[in-house]
Amino acid sequence: MDFLIAPLTVAAIAGGLAALISLVDKVVNNYGDVKIDINNGKKELEIKGGEPLLSSLSSEGIYLPSACGGRGSCGACKCQIETDVGPILPTEFPYLSDEEKTNNTRLACQIKIKKDLSILIPEELFNVKQFTGSVLSIKNITHDIKEVLVDIGEETIEFTSGMYVQLVVPPYKKIKDYNQRAYSISSKPSDKNQIEMLIRLVPGGIATTWVHNFLKEGDKIELIGPFGDFQKQDTDAAMICIAGGSGMAPFKSILYDMFEKGETEREVWYFFGARTLKDLFYLEEMRELETKWEKFHFIPALSEPQEDEGWTGETGLITDILDKYLKENIAHLENKEGYLCGSPGMINACIEVFDANGISEDKIFYDKFA
Repeated sequence: MDFLIAPLTVAAIAGGLAALISLVDKVVNNYGDVKIDINNGKKELEIKGGEPLLSSLSSEGIYLPSACGGRGSCGACKCQIETDVGPILPTEFPYLSDEEKTNNTRLACQIKIKKDLSILIPEELFNVKQFTGSVLSIKNITHDIKEVLVDIGEETIEFTSGMYVQLVVPPYKKIKDYNQRAYSISSKPSDKNQIEMLIRLVPGGIATTWVHNFLKEGDKIELIGPFGDFQKQDTDAAMICIAGGSGMAPFKSILYDMFEKGETEREVWYFFGARTLKDLFYLEEMRELETKWEKFHFIPALSEPQEDEGWTGETGLITDILDKYLKENIAHLENKEGYLCGSPGMINACIEVFDANGISEDKIFYDKFA
């Protein structure tokens, strides 16, 4: 007689076997103390062997980006390993380009430290810190997006607008482990003692469920950062920016930072797409910025406006609106750069529109949601 085993049971068995294998490995294989050389002697660590490289580094205050908290599902914790640590694992292959596979780039969460290692990481990661802050405010800015403002006290965060932090999510309800998720910083770099994030509720999302249903003003939370290289380029090219939903976050930081620094001679066109009027936010703030910044243009668009909303603005897919403006309103601008923040589908579609309108991919910069 054949028996069918439920998928959840299979997953539980697999998880149990993995835990058992890990435990046996720790007991049987005592790797002792190992040394990690970082950036050819820039920093040296001595730690107990047997743990993943990612967690071993973080325990010593060296933080690599990791939107999934070390579970091997985001591909963010890349570093070059100059020591032979064996072949690339199947869990790493999907996240490594052909070039990365040949230059010994690996996922730190998948590499267990068994002997002395020599690794290379970007120098800016030495500036990444872990912050403990207090939630100053939580505001509902749409039906599914919360603005979360965190006070980090006497600590200061040094970052470039467009960067992100990792929110540490503690165990809650049926979630038994700590998790981490990445969120763009929406506050200005000059606000060195506060960190603002825009967090959209994702059905079933571990972090967003915690933020929307359990996090309260006054709670203590932990953040790690800053990370990321999505930022304004140091040119005089017109900036063509496109976002939707919580993709507003890095642009809010970039735009207010530019205005604060007096960088208003640069032409900026900001397209923001939403389904209905209830999905739009910061309209008054963006309109006010338009009145103060002659070369800033804000174009919100609704793809599915409701009859009772009285919407008189642009209607349609944001890609169609972008294409229309590139052909009719922005064509006279010779030097243009594209800036995108949102889902992979939206970004890929916008890149096609840019390409069709003469903006090559080397002039396009984006922050693609995982």
